[in-house]
Amino acid sequence: MSQRYRITRAFQENGNSSQTISLEECKQYFSSKPDFSYTSVFTVAGATTMSIEGDFFMWSYDNTKIPFRHYQGDIYVSGTNKAVIPIMIEVASELEADVLEE
Repeated sequence: MSQRYRITRAFQENGNSSQTISLEECKQYFSSKPDFSYTSVFTVAGATTMSIEGDFFMWSYDNTKIPFRHYQGDIYVSGTNKAVIPIMIEVASELEADVLEE
């Protein structure tokens, strides 16, 4: 079973930031990051090929692309590749959100 993390504001006190992370906020934030790109379809190729529709911000690392998926006001990312951990923490910090392991 792979590790999955959720970047969320659900545990934030009502302060200056919204309780959810909006898609528009994500698009604006990730567009300022040169190693991220947006796609509305994520395709996984292996023994079979599967395409998933949604809002994905693809982080390019070496020859790998790791999806950060915006879904219902949160951002989800797999922790299978340990290189994603510091990036995930940076994203959460800059979006004034928390990281939850699921």
